[in-house]
Amino acid sequence: MKKKNVVLSKKPRWKLLHQYYNYTGFYKFVGGSLKKAILPILLFIGALLAVNEYVININQVLVTVTETFSPIGILLVFLASESILGLVPPELFIAWAGKSASPVLHLSLLALASYLGGIFSYYMGKAITTIPSVHNYLENKMSKHIKNTEKWGGFLIVVGALLPIPFAMTSIAAGIINYKFRYYLLFGLLRFVRFYGYALVIFKIV
Repeated sequence: MKKKNVVLSKKPRWKLLHQYYNYTGFYKFVGGSLKKAILPILLFIGALLAVNEYVININQVLVTVTETFSPIGILLVFLASESILGLVPPELFIAWAGKSASPVLHLSLLALASYLGGIFSYYMGKAITTIPSVHNYLENKMSKHIKNTEKWGGFLIVVGALLPIPFAMTSIAAGIINYKFRYYLLFGLLRFVRFYGYALVIFKIV
């Protein structure tokens, strides 16, 4: 009796990845993060419009800021913010870039500062692992980010770079788990895409 040749159908890689991310809760995590982020962004934009309409001309304020403070000083403040958990919303700085003398140049420098801030956060994460007490404290505080980075790796860094998910926290988590630095640098470049996208869609700069 002849044996029948059984042909096993292999699923495409993208379908396997889709199943994996669906099974591990990646889509649910991203969806939940976006829901949390969209409301503050809409409130921020709404507040800006309301203040601009009824309180003070924000365009004029931004022009005054560009005339009063040096671009280097503002960029350094943003770099510090992006290096320490993104304390100040990037949208404020993107709006500043739009009123500066060289909008595209300053927008590019902001994106670079955010990228460098992420690298600083990555090394902060690596340094944390050498201090047991600090490592244990932050591991408890950031346990969700660390576990998610261990599960989803580069894809989470991509999402953190593009979407309103704290990029600094994702970068710290990547450093803590010793994620491959060259891949981190590669995926982190999408930070530039986010800044240009925001500038184009929201602030009409690019």
